[in-house]
Amino acid sequence: MVKKLALLYEGKAKKVYTTDDANVLWVEYKDSATAFNGEKKATIAGKGRLNNEITSVLFSKLCEAGIPNHFIQKLSATEQLVKKVTIIPLEVVVRNVVAGSLAKRLGIPEGTRLEKPLIEFYYKNDDLGDPLLLEDHIAILKLATSEQIAVLKELALKVNDVLTKHFADRRVRLIDFKLEFGVDAEGAILLADEISPDTCRLWDMETNEKV
Repeated sequence: MVKKLALLYEGKAKKVYTTDDANVLWVEYKDSATAFNGEKKATIAGKGRLNNEITSVLFSKLCEAGIPNHFIQKLSATEQLVKKVTIIPLEVVVRNVVAGSLAKRLGIPEGTRLEKPLIEFYYKNDDLGDPLLLEDHIAILKLATSEQIAVLKELALKVNDVLTKHFADRRVRLIDFKLEFGVDAEGAILLADEISPDTCRLWDMETNEKV
């Protein structure tokens, strides 16, 4: 069993610690909640436990489906071990149904089902407001190579296939969701961060009410 050492990073939803294994990190989920790029903050009791549980279950399911990710094991109600990766500074958003910013941006009615999943890239940069990027923008900024972008797309679609079925079996529609990826010590791209209510838009299949 690895030992938790120093706090490496504290974000909006998690604390990340180093361990006595250079390739393993210790993640602690927090009860804090944010909105509008962190401008609004609150505490929701039990949120950390819920997000840790959901992420652990979904990452394990994705691993079984052959999708490489950083999850190692759940340690406690709010803690888990993950492989250390260098995060690619892109948010990969997969959309199955028009909602939120996409509806506003394109003038398409919210709830319109897309003929095929839409993949969007956003620059992970709070100072710039996480702007939408074209692949040419990614190349200009040198955030990822064309080969890496192809892998990100392939993995994102595989994740979508698994999650769409997982939620549909529970009568929930996966509208859209955000993924993050990282590169491990061997240069492999792994799914990272979390998959939870914080990163997914979910609607009830019968009523279309937000879950």
